[in-house]
Amino acid sequence: MLHQQNLTVNAAGHLALAGVDVLDLAREYGTPLYVLDEDMVRERMELYVAAAREHLPAGSRPYYASKALCCKALCRMAGEEGMGLDVVSSGELYTALAAGADPADICFHGNAKTEADLRYAITERVGLIAADGEEELLRIVRLAGELGARARVLLRVTPGIDPHTFAAVNTGVVDVKFGVPIPGGQALAVTERALGLENVDLAGFHCHIGSQIFDAGPFLLETDVMTAFLAQVRERTGYTASVLDLGGGFAVAYEETDAAPDCAGMIRAIGQRLLERCREYDYPAPAVLLEPGRGIVAAAGVTLYTVQNVKRVPGGACYAALDGGMGDNPRYALYGARHSAVVADRAGEAPDCSVTLAGRCCESGDLIGENVAIQTPRTGDTVAVLTTGAYNYSMASNYNRVPRPPIAALRGGKARLIVRRETVEDVAAYDL
Repeated sequence: MLHQQNLTVNAAGHLALAGVDVLDLAREYGTPLYVLDEDMVRERMELYVAAAREHLPAGSRPYYASKALCCKALCRMAGEEGMGLDVVSSGELYTALAAGADPADICFHGNAKTEADLRYAITERVGLIAADGEEELLRIVRLAGELGARARVLLRVTPGIDPHTFAAVNTGVVDVKFGVPIPGGQALAVTERALGLENVDLAGFHCHIGSQIFDAGPFLLETDVMTAFLAQVRERTGYTASVLDLGGGFAVAYEETDAAPDCAGMIRAIGQRLLERCREYDYPAPAVLLEPGRGIVAAAGVTLYTVQNVKRVPGGACYAALDGGMGDNPRYALYGARHSAVVADRAGEAPDCSVTLAGRCCESGDLIGENVAIQTPRTGDTVAVLTTGAYNYSMASNYNRVPRPPIAALRGGKARLIVRRETVEDVAAYDL
């Protein structure tokens, strides 16, 4: 049940995260509460940085995909551990800059950047802007000219690859909202146009094929398609790309039955395949950028809730109603994504009940999970939902005007708040 190394059962029979009793955290900070194992986050960042340095061409680097979990503390951690930052909005860019990030270490993505977004990114001189298509590329040209600047850009392309992951997180097929498709020649045509434009420097290309990828296979196919495209572009135009951004998508084990992926091994395989293909095409190996997000923070996070009541429907489910729900963890409502859970008060006991974890929102679909194997819950128990470091806080809402929870980070056995709890006054602060 506790399939992560940083989760243990202490002498009191309570769940501990990174050696810290989560019941103590619930008492100190209240629930709902996001808890993040900062030591694990930093270890994961170090793993990606080291793997990129060892197995990828010179200049290669991982960029933390801040959409997974964005706050100032995470942006600082990324910088301290040698990662760049991938942002997809003015809000994420502001957070990164407010945390002290070097604009040169930031890449701005997104398929529908507003003019204000682009103006902000160009004004701050971010290191890279991933242009999602020809119209956006022309907008960057115009804004850069107005601002007296040059923008360094990547052209986002879609390689036409299906990694066979969730449809909701599949981004590499041709018919998708992101990028310009390589099949059919559109990406090549836009590249030819880009090379003749003023105020922009084309550094290379960006692609992303999806999320929750457990083995190197899809990444190797992506590498094959992209190196063939680079060679085609050079043959047609004479242009040699210096940067190839292969995106993210490294999986995490959400449940005990999931096998933990070997991310360093996957990066090694990518590097080997890239060098093989570059030798075949006699092409100078470009610097490779990777965008891990979920793979860094997901397993480091746990969310704590208090059971408000337990309801057993004759012939139906057992419901444990929690003081949080889809407002702080929308993944089950959106994707049907499953998380393991444990009654933290009795973590040493074997699960003996199949429970529906029901949220507090006035919405029948407000569930965190159904048929969850867990210890029989009691009113007042602390329930820990596991592997919630990614796409929980970052996707949280104030539905029903419920304030969002705080985040406590654990480092060296000590806890500190890195995001405070919202108040009802915060929620109503913008009302007129």
